[in-house]
Parts: sequence; C-alpha cells; structure tokens
Amino acid sequence: QITEEKSNTEIKEHRQSDAAAEQTAHQIPDMKEGESSEQNVHSPGLEDTLSQGQGRSASEAGEGSSPRTLPPGNSLVYSATPRTVFEKDTSSASPNPLNLVWAFGINRNVPVFTLHGKVILYTCGQTAVMYDYHNNSQHLLQGHCRSISCLCVSEDRRWVATADKSSESLVIIWDSYSGIPVQTIFNCHPDGGVTAMAITPDAKYLATIGADVIQRVCIWDWTTNREGPVCSVQLNLEVGLQNYIIFNPRDYTQLLSNSDKCLLFYAWLQEEQHLTYLAPLLTEKVSFLLLGRISVHAIYFSLTTLVPTTLHFNKAALTRYRKAQLHTAASFIRYYSKAAVACLLSLGCPVTTLIGNYFVTCDARGHVKFYDGQFQLLHSYSHFKLGPIRSISFSKHPPTPASDKTRYPTDCTIKGQQFPIRNFVISTSDATVVHVTTKKTKLRYLIQEHSAPVHAVSCHPSQPFISIASYCGILKVWDYEKKKCICSRIFDAGKQIQCLAYDPKGLLIGVGFTDGSVHVLDALTLNDECMVPLKFSKNIVTLITFSHDSQYLAIADGDFAVVVFQIMTTKNGKVWEFLGKQKSHYKPIKSIMFGIHFDSDQPRLLSLGMDRVLVEYDLVNSIKDDLKIQSRDWIEQSAIPKCMTWYPPVCKEYFIITANDQYKMKLYNTTTKMCRKTMLGPTYGSPVEKIVIIPAVSGYDAGKRYLAYITTDKVGLQILPVDGNPHKSNAIICHSEGVSNLACSYDGHYVFTAGVDDCTVLVWETNFIALEAAAALGGEDLIPFYRLLDGGRKGELFRELEDYFYYMQLRSQSIDTMDTRQVSIQIPLTEVPFVMRALGVYPSEQEVEDMLNEVKFSKYVDTGKYVTDIDLGEFIKLYVNHRPAFGLSVYDLQHAFEVLGYDNEQGEKAIDRGELLQMLQSRGEHMTEEELAEYLTTLLGVNPEGGRSELGTYDSAGAAALLEQEIPEVVTTNLFATEILHLPTYESETEPNA
Repeated sequence: QITEEKSNTEIKEHRQSDAAAEQTAHQIPDMKEGESSEQNVHSPGLEDTLSQGQGRSASEAGEGSSPRTLPPGNSLVYSATPRTVFEKDTSSASPNPLNLVWAFGINRNVPVFTLHGKVILYTCGQTAVMYDYHNNSQHLLQGHCRSISCLCVSEDRRWVATADKSSESLVIIWDSYSGIPVQTIFNCHPDGGVTAMAITPDAKYLATIGADVIQRVCIWDWTTNREGPVCSVQLNLEVGLQNYIIFNPRDYTQLLSNSDKCLLFYAWLQEEQHLTYLAPLLTEKVSFLLLGRISVHAIYFSLTTLVPTTLHFNKAALTRYRKAQLHTAASFIRYYSKAAVACLLSLGCPVTTLIGNYFVTCDARGHVKFYDGQFQLLHSYSHFKLGPIRSISFSKHPPTPASDKTRYPTDCTIKGQQFPIRNFVISTSDATVVHVTTKKTKLRYLIQEHSAPVHAVSCHPSQPFISIASYCGILKVWDYEKKKCICSRIFDAGKQIQCLAYDPKGLLIGVGFTDGSVHVLDALTLNDECMVPLKFSKNIVTLITFSHDSQYLAIADGDFAVVVFQIMTTKNGKVWEFLGKQKSHYKPIKSIMFGIHFDSDQPRLLSLGMDRVLVEYDLVNSIKDDLKIQSRDWIEQSAIPKCMTWYPPVCKEYFIITANDQYKMKLYNTTTKMCRKTMLGPTYGSPVEKIVIIPAVSGYDAGKRYLAYITTDKVGLQILPVDGNPHKSNAIICHSEGVSNLACSYDGHYVFTAGVDDCTVLVWETNFIALEAAAALGGEDLIPFYRLLDGGRKGELFRELEDYFYYMQLRSQSIDTMDTRQVSIQIPLTEVPFVMRALGVYPSEQEVEDMLNEVKFSKYVDTGKYVTDIDLGEFIKLYVNHRPAFGLSVYDLQHAFEVLGYDNEQGEKAIDRGELLQMLQSRGEHMTEEELAEYLTTLLGVNPEGGRSELGTYDSAGAAALLEQEIPEVVTTNLFATEILHLPTYESETEPNA
C-alpha cells in the first residue's frame, strides 16, 4: 500500500490553481477546429453523488467472499474442488456427433489469467480454455457463438466471466472448480456486444461496456435472477470508444474506464440505483504530462495515487494529481495525495498493474519492472527476450518470505536484498505464454502458438500427426493424441504458408507459400528435400497435393493455373523437376486432386474452378514444359462449385462428389462426367466450402461411410450415401470468424478445423453412433422427405401433388380419348418436367436432362435396363432435391436486369422490348421464335389453357402483333415480374442470406 504524505505547504501552494480548475468543469460542447479542449464531460448528478462521501466497501456492506450461498447436497458446484474440472467422466459418451477435445492456439488480444494450482485461463476463438500445464490437459468452456472479446476473474480465482461481441451477445459466468456455467446474461448489449468487463473483488457485481457506436455501461448483479442491469448509463460520443473498465478494489461503488483519449470516473449510488460519470480531459495544468495516448490496457486505483499507462511516453513525468485540482474526482483518490513523479521508459504498448505494494509495468521489449510507492525501481526482469507483453497475471498465493534458504532475485537498492514476489504468467503479442517462477527466476514456456492466420492443415496418412502452418512462417508437427509438438520449423521472414499436404506414404510434406514457391520437406525432420525451392508461380499457391504413388506433385495458384512437378532419378538421386503449367481456368481454382485410372495404375489429375469447368489433365502424354489437357466439362449452369472429392465405394458406380453455392451436392460419373444425381446438401446458414471423406473407422460397421464438411463458420458430419435426408447431417459452429481449412485423421476418430482470423486449430472427436441415432429419430424411408413438404403428408402441397400425378396419367393417355383409363401408381418419365413446373420449380433444359438421367440410369448398373417410369415416392425425393433450397427469390430477376438492362428516366432497371425478345432467342438456352411466342402468349393469358401440352398443336399466326400490343416498349423489373410472370408480389430485395 502506498502511504499518503502531504505537507501543509504543498496543500496551500496548489489550492488557488486547483480552485480555478474546478470552475472549468462542464459538458463538452461541439468543438471547432483550433478551440481548446480543456474541459470536462460529465453526466448530471455526479458532483452531488460524490459530495455525499465515499461509497460502501465490500466489508462495510457485510458482503462475504463468496458471491452466493452455495446449495448443499448433490450440487456439482457446491461439492467441486479445484481439481474437479479435470476429472474426466468416462461413464457415459457424449450425445453429440462432434465433440471438441482440444484447442491449438490462443487469442493474443485477450489477457491470460492464472487460476488455482498450475492452471491458466485464456481464450481460443469462442472457447475459453482452462489449461493445466503440469498435466498437459485442457478443459474447454463452450457456450459462445462468437469470439470471446473479454475475460475477467474474481479475486479468489473461482468465478470466471466471458463475453463476446455480436448482435446476440452473451455474458457467461463459470465456476472454475467444476467448469459449469452458473449464470448467463442474454442480449446484454444487443447493438454490438461487450468490449470491456470487470468484476468486483467479492464477485457479486459485474460491469460491462457495450461495443456499439453509442456505448452503454451496465452493472449487473449476476447472483440473482434479476432481469436487466442494476443500473446503466449511456456515454457521450465525445469521450471516445471506452475499451477498459475496472472497479475500485476498495470501494465497488466507484469505477474507472478509459479510451485512447479520455478517462471516465463513475459513481454508483446504490440506493437510487443510479450510475453517473465524469470525464476530465487531461491537460498540462490539471493532470499528467503525457506525450502519447492513454493506454487501452490498464488504469489502476490505489488509496493515494492514480497511475494511467500511456501508449508512448518516453521518460514522461507523471506529475501531481490532487483532489483539489479536480474536485469531482475526490472520491477516487485521497485528499492531497503525495506527488508521484516517475521516469518510466516505456516503448510500444506497456501494461500496468498493481500487486501488493508494488506497481508493475510491462513494455514492448518484454521487460517487467517493479516500482514502489515513490515510483522508484525495485527490480527489473529484462533478460526474458520476449516480444511485446500483452498481459501479466500473478498467482493468488503470496510468496514465501525471504530467508537464507530462498533464492529470490535481489532488488535495486544499495543493500541488494532479496525481492520476494509472487509467481506470474506473461502473454505476448506473438502468441507466447510464459510462466515465471520467481525463486531462482525460472522461465517455462507454456504456449508458443501462431500469431497470424492459419490456413494450412494436413494429417499424416498413417500416424497420429498433424501439421499446422500459418502466415507467420511457422510450421509445427503435433502428436494429436499425446498433445505434444514433435518438431517445428520457422521459415525466413516474409515466408507466409498458405497450404501444405502429406504424400500418401507419409514421408514428405509439400508446403505452398504466398510468394508462389513450393518447399518439399522431410516429414520427420522438416529439412528441405530440394536444394532450391520450386518456384514456377508468381502468385500465391492456393492448393497442393501428391499423387497416390508420390511421383507427381501438383499445385494451383492465384493466377488460375495448375503446375505439375514430377520426381526424376538423376546422378545425385531423386529430384523434383518441373513438368508443365497450364492456365486451365479463368476464375479461382477451388479443388485439385489426383486419382487412379481404372484400367491401369497411372495417376489422373483433375481440377475444378469457380468458372464451373471440370478439367482433367493427360499426365501420360505430357512432356516437359507441356502439360496436356485431356477433357474440359462444363458441370454447372448458374451454381458456382465450391469443392470436390472422390466418392467412396458405397455403391457400384464410381463418382466424383461436388458441392455448390446453391446448397446442392452432385455426383458425376468419373468416366463420362455425366451428372448422375443431385441432392440437397446441408443447409446450415452458408454453403459447404470443403468436403473430406472420412476413412473407414474401426469398431463401426464396415459398410458405413461418412463425410466431413465445413461451411463458412461450421463443421459437420454427413452419413453416406447422400440422399437429401436432412437428418443424416449435423453441424456445429467451430470458428465464428470463418473456417479456412478441414482435415481428418487417418483412423477417422478426429476432425480438425482451422480458423481464418482466430489463429487456432480445433480438434473434434467423432461419435458416429450419435449421428446414426439422430438420423434414426428423423424417421425412415419417405418420412423425412414428407416433412420437407409444406404441411407434410397431410398438407395441401401433398394433395396437390397427388392430383398432378393422376392428371399426368390422363394427359399421357390423351385428354380426349374415350378409352378405358389405366390407373397406375407411376407416371412416364417424360411427364416429370411438367409436374415440376406445376409445383413452382422451373428447371432449365440442362437441369431437366439431369433429372431424367438421374432416374433413367438409377438401376442401370444393377439391371442393365433404363427406368422409364417414376412413382410418387421417388418423385417426392426428386422434387425435394432439385427444387431451390430456399425457394424462388426476386433477387435473381433483379440481378439479371442489373446486368442486362439500363436505368430509365425513373431510375428503374429496364430493357427494351425488342432487345429482350432478341436475347431470349439468342442467349443461353435460347428459344425458337415459335416457342417464345407460345410461352409469352400463354403467360399473358391469350393462349388456350393447356396450350400445346394438351392440344398437341400451337398456331403462332398473329403472335407478333399480339406481343407488341400486350408488352410495352420498355420492360422494367417490376413489370416483368408482375405483369408477365404474374408473381404474387414484387418488392425490391437484397441478396438472400440463407
């Protein structure tokens, strides 16, 4: 504790200047350029509140150290001990198909805290991690759907509070002994989430600051079932973005927060449940001589002195800060505190904290310094050789008193006495966490992770190893079962790793960099296999893969080209040589993969791009500097492919499976490239971005196979074969900021996901029994598909579909015939397009052909015969899988007019009538003049009902004049939608976020 000493002489010396400073306190008006900012911002009533005297401390209020009376009996919280959280319960399996078991990485922007024993607390994406570094075990606190933005712990280290930034922000309070969430505050700051948080020493109250534009500070009593905060106050925009808050440890009715330019003092009047604040703008006369901005990290209270940290103040003197200078800050510091003058050499972003009787500062050079109440240096740890320090946390256990048997470092006094201090943990900006044992000054690295985005993840084909690499140039190989790093390598500065892959034998690792170079490494030592890196691309290497025999290495780059290398035997041994390069796509390449020819053991190479083209390369006939293309197939019309892989042998045919941005999965014959089946894919907020076939898992049915996939922010599992049944898939949020990659262990027991910006890799344990159970609960046979129809099997849509089926039987037997009707449960395959259109699904001619081929060849491999009829059950499956995943959207029509049209005088998108008719006859799947006349006259209601489909003929005479009469010369989006297509309503829409 810093003692206060003030002489009467000093008091008198400053009273006159202090009184003048008091009179300048008022709210900040709108400032004009050049005006002085030596003013105060405050909310009404603060001075009156402070004038009532100091608020009650925890001890004065009679509060105990426990935030609530714990329930006796069988309560897990009541009976928990500090080790309870790490005692695994193996009596029952998790009911989830995917279970998070480990997290590689750390959020370096959130502080690290020491808890009980040898346990530290940090965040990893939307998960808080309790890490027992002695036993190398983790307990993961899962509950947030967005990345955790702030973290705080109680003084006794039992209660942990986590918060996130999102429109549905959460604050969760956890019991660190049991790992159980004991309270959740929903939508506490719905306009942006929580940017800062603090907890009172007795852990009863929680303070939060919102991250929205107009910030709000709230105080919560989380130990009760109270709805809403105890009190709150809205901040003025002039005070800047407040990003740190703290309670006065000696009086929880007083708080302090700060932004880059302003301090805020708060007073909480508990009886009136009122919170108010004051913001004195610091000037040379009334506060500190700061040469930089106020720190976003720490401002701490003491009984006599208030010390803010600055971002940059080289030897900046902290001048006297007295009550008389600003009377509204009276309750935060004692009367006439002693002048605190310190010369603190701080570079970058220092961190300041208060431990016992000492001030502690940490700087950008990795130095930790201790000062006494006179701001005299007592001790400095300057030999750690760490990066810029982001946080420091001390053990809750006091140090052993110094004696002849202890070996604490000596202080900086003339006597050079031992300097006993608690053990502490440091986190740095380069994602390193270090534990310092002050006795003998022992340094132990607890965490050394990636400080840049992780995009490269690959699993060993036969061992429990995973390679992880990032943009910071670090490559690590982990044993994911033992959770130990086997080997690592740091590449030269500026070498950012984008992708990597093991060869099928597990002997080599191919690494692709953002500068276009490729390194081939030994998988055990990570040493280069090539004397010189392979560099035949000027742009980023996005994908990399080996052939099954490890004789070929292929990459895709940012210039939409595929580059192939071949291993050759020379006098100096085996070397990788350039085979050829082919710019085979005109948009980014999404997938590249090797396969095997059926009639030989030769590898085959395919690539798929966002240009919707599937390209196969002729490796056999390719020669040096000439990579030949064997075939190019246009596999999509409007959808954009996202990924592809080889479909496992769950059926008699061999397929390639793809996923597109319209939530569809498609199977293509590996030889003919014909689309053989279209299925509804997972619909969990965003399309599937990557798919991986999980190897056959020991202990499960050998005939069962599964697929893992990622979307924008989720990871999921899918039971094979894919048939459109939504109950056969499952997904969970893994990286709320985005998923960059996916990998699967060689035995299928683990799935790995890498985050885009959170610099983490999560390990998920698979539970296929739970996945199968969920699918069984969804129903068998056609039950899941009935539920996908509006109203189910008893709904209007199903009855309408039955009517269409009977009608199609009449139509196929001729409407005008008088012969006896043959009633059947099937309709001819040729009637499928008409039923689809009657149900509101409008496929293109190519999509019609895909539908018919799907049914026509469905039994050809088994029977050698084509299918010519379809029953109601099969049609329902066909309808569910081929219709748009989220129905029709006017956005598609809007987009077409935006691309093809122009702005008319009213500012609407429009197309001239003649140009519209010409495009319909010449672009895309163009129509003949007669077809166009028939379709438009039918839509306009001037054609006999049924048209050619019922009457068998159509007379186009006079159609041209009729169209000129019915269709205006200028066709707008609204007119086309309502007058021609007769859509029920038309409103301007934005692109749907399904």
